[in-house]
Amino acid sequence: MNLPKRFSVPLLIFFIAGAVFAQGNWTPLFNGKNLKGWKQLNGTAKYEVKDGTIVGISKFGTPNSFLVTEKNYDDFILELEFKVDETLNSGIQFRSESKPDYKEGKVQGYQYEIDPGDRAWTGGIFDEGRRGWLYPLTINQAGRLAFKKND
Repeated sequence: MNLPKRFSVPLLIFFIAGAVFAQGNWTPLFNGKNLKGWKQLNGTAKYEVKDGTIVGISKFGTPNSFLVTEKNYDDFILELEFKVDETLNSGIQFRSESKPDYKEGKVQGYQYEIDPGDRAWTGGIFDEGRRGWLYPLTINQAGRLAFKKND
């Protein structure tokens, strides 16, 4: 039986662009209360806010789902914390976009890989919807040990 998997990114989920540094001040992208300023692209996963955290619930057999900010950011520092189901491969998109004239709006761009499986590629860089792996962790054995399951 394939049950939905839950994944969450604590209090300050940092999209696809992380927390934005603007003239010495951080601009939070998530208000901790609701998904105002965010929209879903592709897929049919469910996103909701629970206890100040964005929680995503995957749906088996559906395309990848993306929760993205409604605003674009071009200069940012990405900082985040996440917790993910041990069986769910996921990621954080950054420098990504969705255009109606490219593969019917499929999200494309860089993804910070979240891979809690035995492959252990969390921290690798994948080019979603285009070229595939840019930085697989086969080239960084020490990096493969950095991700701690359930931590």
